[in-house]
Amino acid sequence: MTDTQTPAGRGTNLAFAYVTTLFFAWGFVTSLIGPLIAAVRRVFELSYAEATLTTSAWFIAYGVASIPAAAILGRLGYSKAIIVALVTMVAGCLIVPIATIVDWYPGVLIALFVIASGVTLLQVGANPLVAALGKQSSSHARLNFSQFFNSLGTTLGPLIAAPILLTGGVFAADAIITDPASRAESLRSIDLAFLAVGVFFAVVAAFIFTARKTINAAAPAPTAEDRISPLVALKSPWAVFGALAIFFYVGSEVTIGDLLTNFLHSPEILDIPLAAAGSMVAWYWGGAMVGRLVGGLLMLTKIRATHILIVNTAVAATLCLVVTQTSGTTAAYAAIAIGFFNSIMFPTIFTLTLERSTAPIPATSGLLVFGIIGGAVLPLIAGRIGDVSATLNPVFYVPLAGYLLLVGFSIAASRAKSRHADVSAAPGGH
Repeated sequence: MTDTQTPAGRGTNLAFAYVTTLFFAWGFVTSLIGPLIAAVRRVFELSYAEATLTTSAWFIAYGVASIPAAAILGRLGYSKAIIVALVTMVAGCLIVPIATIVDWYPGVLIALFVIASGVTLLQVGANPLVAALGKQSSSHARLNFSQFFNSLGTTLGPLIAAPILLTGGVFAADAIITDPASRAESLRSIDLAFLAVGVFFAVVAAFIFTARKTINAAAPAPTAEDRISPLVALKSPWAVFGALAIFFYVGSEVTIGDLLTNFLHSPEILDIPLAAAGSMVAWYWGGAMVGRLVGGLLMLTKIRATHILIVNTAVAATLCLVVTQTSGTTAAYAAIAIGFFNSIMFPTIFTLTLERSTAPIPATSGLLVFGIIGGAVLPLIAGRIGDVSATLNPVFYVPLAGYLLLVGFSIAASRAKSRHADVSAAPGGH
């Protein structure tokens, strides 16, 4: 009888399926930021730099909440921490209508911060949990598979949200931006989008609550080491290096994803309506979805995960360079294609770091999720570049620098030894 046919094996597989639904949930809500930037920029009459504060509010939460989230995970365990995360996300979604009713942009930023704080706790718990739910030798492939569903969420998000957020109201053909009726219609569209997402999170929370016993039975048992201060991860060079890699990966990915709507809309690129450009962002995230499935399958072969990571980071850097030097459809499709090569970066960086870190898993995971704050920093830099440039092409120098740094991480990881001796000899190992 194989492992997957035993009761323990079936329980682990079921827990893996439950946890994977969470990846879809936070991918979906994260992808709303791109269309939301275009929406609030028009509704509140903001500059690019001011509009990208929506991204900063979201990703600053990772920096603020990640270390406390690691402590919560160490105290509550996986299932309780996940439920707390989802409830927090629901609360944040309910703040959005309050902010729009009083027509206060900072209120929207506060709501996004609260939602992202819940997502932070979700990521601190779910990423290492998926890596642990099965054989160590297949942890890279397993996390890439779960991240495939994360990409499914980020692909569907713009397709569903862009028509809601970027049509009618101030986006109507004959609309005047300052017209109160047009602004009110657009603000209500923002309400509708986030209330619907809040209901979705509430349903997922109820689902996880009913499955908590299965998850607890399959999850690694908490140890005294897990309750050590999350700050102990700072003593592990690989935990710090991994967090730095996550910083530049997320910052680069988000910079492209969040400015892609306006980039494709611009006259020198595709010169298409904002709503159509917003829908095309789904191709960027869809590329990551396909790439994660392909990458996960490759990692089940004898191809090393580190080698796949080296290729992907190098190609992404090259595509960014192409975008900075071209225009029209060449620049447009080069930018969109970066999504495919982004695909395996986050989960592979995450598992490579977990294998090499000398700190406890909750502490390492907390520090890695802290690195996601790069999504608050790099897009803001890119937004300022966009404000002073004649076109948006120069903003791609920001992710270009990020991907070049990731090439260095990939090469270093390929030369470093994993703490798990059995992994190096296994398919997809190092």
